[in-house]
Amino acid sequence: MPRPSKGVIPLYEFTVNGKVVQTEKDMKLLPFLREELGLTSVKNGCSQGACGTCTVIVDGKAVKSCVLSTSKTVGKHILTCEGLSKAERDVWAYAFSKCGAVQCGFCTPGMIMACKALVEHNSRPGREDVVKAIRGNLCRCTGYKKLSTERFWRRECCASTFPYHRRKPTAPWVSG
Repeated sequence: MPRPSKGVIPLYEFTVNGKVVQTEKDMKLLPFLREELGLTSVKNGCSQGACGTCTVIVDGKAVKSCVLSTSKTVGKHILTCEGLSKAERDVWAYAFSKCGAVQCGFCTPGMIMACKALVEHNSRPGREDVVKAIRGNLCRCTGYKKLSTERFWRRECCASTFPYHRRKPTAPWVSG
């Protein structure tokens, strides 16, 4: 991005959950989403990009919002859990709870964003794909281990509850 002329305040414009937002502040995306926009599903776990609780989807990719600045998001589309439809939120809540992948819940929004980014790009993820997708999301309650199992991606847990995908995200190791 070119530097603004002396005395001109830059304006950063990007889309969050389908709405165009603008800011003059060049700050980390995490506090911008939480403090300026009131999007509290984006959690502050470490502020260093290590834990993944602040994961959002930026132009289709899972990204840690604590290390991305607003100046780097110009023209991009950002999605948080608040931007999911009620039906999609219900699907993820059902899938996570059915498989026992929730305990304290602090990491859940970041995990959901990582899993959503995965199924958006790969409707039939293998175990390695799942592990790679969520490896940047830490869970002290071991919920992430349950997400990388066959049970999470089985028809009754996750795959059959994704009506907004043309192809069901069933893992190749799942039969039936």
